[in-house]
Amino acid sequence: MKKILITGANSYIGTSFKNWVSKWPDKYKVDSISVRGSEWKKKSFKGYDVVFHVAAIVHVKEKEIDEYFRVNRDLTVEVAKKAKQEDVKQFIFLSTMGVYGTETGYITKDTVPNPKTPYAKSKYEAEELLFKMNGDTFKVAVLRPPIVYGKGCKGNYPRLARIAIKVPVFPDVDNKRSMIYIDNLCEFIRFLIDDDSNGLFFPQNSEYVNISEMVKLISEANGKKIRITKLFNPILKLLRTSTVNKAFGDLVYEKKMSSYHKHYCLKDFKESIYLTEKRELK
Repeated sequence: MKKILITGANSYIGTSFKNWVSKWPDKYKVDSISVRGSEWKKKSFKGYDVVFHVAAIVHVKEKEIDEYFRVNRDLTVEVAKKAKQEDVKQFIFLSTMGVYGTETGYITKDTVPNPKTPYAKSKYEAEELLFKMNGDTFKVAVLRPPIVYGKGCKGNYPRLARIAIKVPVFPDVDNKRSMIYIDNLCEFIRFLIDDDSNGLFFPQNSEYVNISEMVKLISEANGKKIRITKLFNPILKLLRTSTVNKAFGDLVYEKKMSSYHKHYCLKDFKESIYLTEKRELK
């Protein structure tokens, strides 16, 4: 049996993973702790095979930018050091695709990270420090997932879902996005733990996501009809703002960076949307 400690209580990904592996009670025992304050330092990590570190801050006020580095970098390293000292065998760190610092593009294994935001910079600096701790008895696995979506998720997906349900028309854009459904991500993490893996990983769905197709499927899953039209495309081309690029530009990982997806992509794109919207697949 693998004993797993999730650091970052109540996080969406941490809670989802805990629920996911509860299907195998004879194979995994999972505990969660908060790492806010200093109480967590009194918790013994001895006996755990894995620490899955998901604690992070994503949004703080501009005047509190140092918080990103205090939590996302310094706290991460502090937790990892304690794990290593107390004989934990594997440390899994949730980083971000944002370390590449690009809103659009095609990311390959040779693409050099160039984080632009304090959030991405703090995550990347944590990665570099963690890899210095990697070794035969303490394996560090860093994940750089793209957008994660699923039932109960926060961020861009629920905003898009609200649009899909409310508006009668949506631009028909030929774009591609790397994304990952939460169950696929959880299965990937389980796969990493079973294999005692270390290194850098880029989990994504086996299919790239087209934003117009996603909106159409969300609408369909909710029993609505939406018209997808190219009528707005000339306006979008003229705008080319950061917001437009984020929504309608291409941003993908090269498929072969995630060639192992056949092992963990249990849900295809259409099914994942219906499950996210809590509907039966038609």
